[in-house]
Amino acid sequence: MNFNTKTIHGNQKSDPGTGAVMTPIYQTSTFEQKSVEHHGEFSYARTANPTRTALENALASIENGKFALAFGSGMAAIDAVIRLLKPGDEVIANTNLYGGTYRLFEQIWKSFNIKFHYVNFTNVAELSQLINSKTKLLWLETPTNPLLQIIDISMIVKISKKNHLILAVDNTFATPYLQRPLDLGADIVVHSATKYLGGHSDVVLGAIITSDPEISKKLFFIQNTCGAIAGPMDSFLVLRGIKTLHVRMQRHSENTRKIAEFLQNHNNIEKVYWPGFEEFEGHKIALKQMSDFGGILSFKLKGNIKKINLFLKNLTLFKLAESLGGVESLVGHPATMTHASLSENQRNDLGITENLLRLSVGIEDCDDLIEDLERSIRAID
Repeated sequence: MNFNTKTIHGNQKSDPGTGAVMTPIYQTSTFEQKSVEHHGEFSYARTANPTRTALENALASIENGKFALAFGSGMAAIDAVIRLLKPGDEVIANTNLYGGTYRLFEQIWKSFNIKFHYVNFTNVAELSQLINSKTKLLWLETPTNPLLQIIDISMIVKISKKNHLILAVDNTFATPYLQRPLDLGADIVVHSATKYLGGHSDVVLGAIITSDPEISKKLFFIQNTCGAIAGPMDSFLVLRGIKTLHVRMQRHSENTRKIAEFLQNHNNIEKVYWPGFEEFEGHKIALKQMSDFGGILSFKLKGNIKKINLFLKNLTLFKLAESLGGVESLVGHPATMTHASLSENQRNDLGITENLLRLSVGIEDCDDLIEDLERSIRAID
């Protein structure tokens, strides 16, 4: 089954009770059992709910995985992966990470005696030197948030397999429409399904997909025991969103390409971060492991924070807001939003300066979006 068909039909079936084509919202906490000896598929909604199960089946299908679990948020999903570890274990993560992931690692799990190392995963020699007998997990994003760094998943898979490590890939930015890490050998894929999978800025949900039965068994135990589950309404909304993922990602990618080219040629733009440019450091790797370059780009505007604020004030279609991946266009200021938990020195070392802006390009008419950006850039002259 091809991907565009999978988003609509993959691992899906009509509701057995009513024949409903779309799985209903089973807004119930418990389920009647036939007897104490014979429990049905569903007993208590923390353990499983038909709407959530339908979503998890769809998630597994589109990522070419065997097992999927839906959580209350992307951070809850990441937290569940770290719960696979025990005190004394070590994690190596790419230096360029979502700020919330870094905060979880450093301000929560570090106090439980799990040690985190950060290294640029494009430097294979430096990464390999950090691996020791206590290393259990490699964690990466690609493309990264917010500088769109591209990590060669196949190369990191070789390192993880050689050292018997778990490799987890945050695939939120690319989505399975553009990139499928499990096909490349990763053990775990994580999503903030709040973003492109939901696609309409109306839900918060996280997902984990794997094909490893042992990892799946452990994660299901964590999900059920700790209880950070996705509710039936949220599961319904993401299941609905998945059905249009392919057509939305096509438009997101098309619009972003045009906007990246517009910004690249503008005198008031210092630098544009977009993997589609041939001169972009990870362009060749992106060509190898992605089918297009996605709906996110970042750029540095020439000027100080005063000019940044003036630029943002004059935007009308691009809304200054957290999050990404919805049908509407958003602009974010990573230094004060997604990466505010990092120190100023850490942000500057990564290139997340006060003049860096991140665009989540929506599916509006691209000419209108470019006009909005052009008018706002002119306002700072």
